[in-house]
Amino acid sequence: MPLTNQQKEKISIEVIKTLITRFESFPEDASNNRNAPFHEAFLKAFSNKLEGKVSDTPFFISLSSWLQGLNTTLGQTFFENVAHVLCEGEKREYTSKKLGNLKITQSQQESVTNIITNLSTSNALPNLVSENGQILRNYSAPLVNALDFSADVFFEHADSITAIELKSVKPNSGEMRGEKQKILEGKAALYRLFSGKQIRFYMGFPFDPTVNPTDESVTSYDKTRFLNSIINMNKYFAHEETLVASELWNFLSGEENTMEEILNVINSISTIEFLAKFQLLTDNSKRNTPVYIQQLQEWNLFSEEELIANNALIQEKLATSNLMRNFNKVIFDSKGNYNWERYNTLKQLIS
Repeated sequence: MPLTNQQKEKISIEVIKTLITRFESFPEDASNNRNAPFHEAFLKAFSNKLEGKVSDTPFFISLSSWLQGLNTTLGQTFFENVAHVLCEGEKREYTSKKLGNLKITQSQQESVTNIITNLSTSNALPNLVSENGQILRNYSAPLVNALDFSADVFFEHADSITAIELKSVKPNSGEMRGEKQKILEGKAALYRLFSGKQIRFYMGFPFDPTVNPTDESVTSYDKTRFLNSIINMNKYFAHEETLVASELWNFLSGEENTMEEILNVINSISTIEFLAKFQLLTDNSKRNTPVYIQQLQEWNLFSEEELIANNALIQEKLATSNLMRNFNKVIFDSKGNYNWERYNTLKQLIS
């Protein structure tokens, strides 16, 4: 089953927001480039490798910084928000600041310590079933403080809790031991907070950078190859604790080909005409015109299309209400945020 229109629309809006914020900071030229003498000095050693590929070193430095900003936006905002759309989940934080002291039993903490020690010394291999058996138990031992943790994606069913930590495809070296301990203590704490429910905690990677796009589909993955590329990943994590590329996105939506659909949405919006099309949709004088409606359809903006389809009824109701100012607001602000408050208010006129 493909993505619903509502999911496509929400993902499209996330794409629009991401593009608008990145256009704002795109380095059109290097005239305002920040002073970077050390970068330029070091790059001289690579001048033969850059020859014919990079003609403007200051612009190259600015573009590299911009790409790093795009990586940050995707990792901290876009992937997370799209994940929430797919699974109807949320980000959830379990910290002492928000909840008071987060507790696990002393026995659970000791089990976590033993697991980490055995994995660190290679006396044991990662084993999800065995580890869960050690920490997901109703101990009668005294309570102790647990490590604070958060889940980028969190959703609850009648009989289960699912938490996912979304990670960069190139985690920092030496990060895996700390991540494993946090997840183990997080599962122990969730087991106490949600008594009787199955606890699942994954690490999710949005794509597999080891895929060769000339030979493989960009949405495919080789979990063994990818996890082998991360220092100490296989030392601390079982394959069943990770979700990679299309495996992650299909898991979140519960459907096949989800990653392909997400990329199709992005490709339909991310074109060289993007800014002109965005400006069209923020021009109220163009509403109800064929080109405007076509653009709504192209970008999956079904809610706004619904309002336009019912424009006559809305206009009739507006004549006897004080909502004309709301109607005349633009549908997107300068940051690419869709005006849901306006939509919900006008939607009531046609319900």
